[in-house]
Amino acid sequence: MDDVMGYMVGALAIVSIFVGLPWLIFHYVTKWKQAKTLTQGDEKLLDDLYDAARRLDDRLCTIERIMTAENPDWRQHCLPGQTTGQRMLAEKE
Repeated sequence: MDDVMGYMVGALAIVSIFVGLPWLIFHYVTKWKQAKTLTQGDEKLLDDLYDAARRLDDRLCTIERIMTAENPDWRQHCLPGQTTGQRMLAEKE
């Protein structure tokens, strides 16, 4: 009886080492690789944020044009050392 239990424990240990352990490692490696990529929701959120930033930049340019039309020297009064035409956002490629 003790011999049978010993063989069963040994067989279970061998199966867990050669089957269970590699399965566990590959399972988590796959999960880590999936977590490194952007999901569809993340990509949509980034696109929406970029569009919102672009719209805000366009609004700011409109306000700057209106202020420049009313007072051409407003930049020197509000932002000393600021050059005209300096943009915060780069153009989308």
